[in-house]
Amino acid sequence: MRSVEDQQTRVTAAAVAPRPVRVAISEAQGLLCAEEVITERPLPGFDQAAIDGYAVRSVDVAAAGPDFRGNEGEPSELMLPVVGEVGAGSRQPTRLQPRQAVRVDTGAPLPTLADAVLPLDWTDGGRAKIKIYQAVRSGDYVRRIGDDVQPGDVAVRSGTIIGSAQVGLLAAVGRDKVLVHPRPRLSVISVGGELVDIDRTPGPGQVYDVNSYALAAAARDAGADVNRVGIVEADPKRLRDVVEGQLIRSELVVIAGAVGGEASDQVRDALAELGDLEVERVAMHPGSVQGFGRLGPDEVPTFLLPANPVSALVVFEVMVRPLIRIALGRRQPMRRIVTARTIAPITSIKNRKGFLRAQLMRDESTGEYLVQALGGAPGASSHLLATLAEANCLVLIDPAVTEVRTGDEVDVAFLAQRG
Repeated sequence: MRSVEDQQTRVTAAAVAPRPVRVAISEAQGLLCAEEVITERPLPGFDQAAIDGYAVRSVDVAAAGPDFRGNEGEPSELMLPVVGEVGAGSRQPTRLQPRQAVRVDTGAPLPTLADAVLPLDWTDGGRAKIKIYQAVRSGDYVRRIGDDVQPGDVAVRSGTIIGSAQVGLLAAVGRDKVLVHPRPRLSVISVGGELVDIDRTPGPGQVYDVNSYALAAAARDAGADVNRVGIVEADPKRLRDVVEGQLIRSELVVIAGAVGGEASDQVRDALAELGDLEVERVAMHPGSVQGFGRLGPDEVPTFLLPANPVSALVVFEVMVRPLIRIALGRRQPMRRIVTARTIAPITSIKNRKGFLRAQLMRDESTGEYLVQALGGAPGASSHLLATLAEANCLVLIDPAVTEVRTGDEVDVAFLAQRG
């Protein structure tokens, strides 16, 4: 029996990231940047007002404030004439003369000679002339040319996950396209004479095809571009033709319901011309029986997963998801692991690493993570998909451990949901 770590090493060695492609920045969100985006022009591209107010020379308003007094030593107000108005997007050059003010909107180009913007709240808001209640210093409320980035600066670094801020910055520096690591294409196929699609009513001995839908959703959550092929007949020629077609269009192929017993032999025989698929017992539960190989001229990583939907999803989480994350260029392909304290006993199978569905909570008073396993005794309810739907984590149990007591600490892998 192969260890989980050995199987993961074998699988991840087959990871091949798709070649970077150039896409529109609107399509780049969530992908890994594959280039150093160098800024060609300054941002902002001109001195501009950072707030609605009045463009002034700071020296002309330096005396403003509660302590300002006139020639006779009496309290007085500083006033300046307003000689114009500049809105955001204005292309008309404006020049400010000494002891003048120009009304400006946020984002408006600063008039020549102006070195500060006086906020509206610091004046009486006049149109022809303004009373000034407080002074500003040179540079106050002004966005200087190149304050954000200078020509030659790196706007977005290679290896950065492109989010909303990066999309905004790319737009701000005038980039309409960017080089990214694309989502790996993954095809999901279900095999089994007992399967019917969800638009039909199952007859005697038939069940809905759960795996192709569940695994396709898991692959999308991991970041793959998914093609859900659905149910394929077990006829050898038909199966071989379908799989061969998916190998051409995919970086990963997942076949569910094809491990163990006669079904496994039939699938391997049908696909023998495309490459070697090795069905192996891996020291984990659920999902110990699983298959992996590299098929077709491009040696596409291909997985055979159990028919049991819970086992299939757990094997996908442990073996397939990391391969997707590596293909996306992620530096850390595995889930985040935390330590939690159990609030009920947990049993596991000897000599197999447990990946047990559970609910992770947090103690409000101490901040400590607490975890409760779902599903009861090993094997007794491994088929219950409802308990996996309730789970937000997997408890990781060492192969040497069969009993975990209440209050013991265990490692827990988050099954974080996007949302």
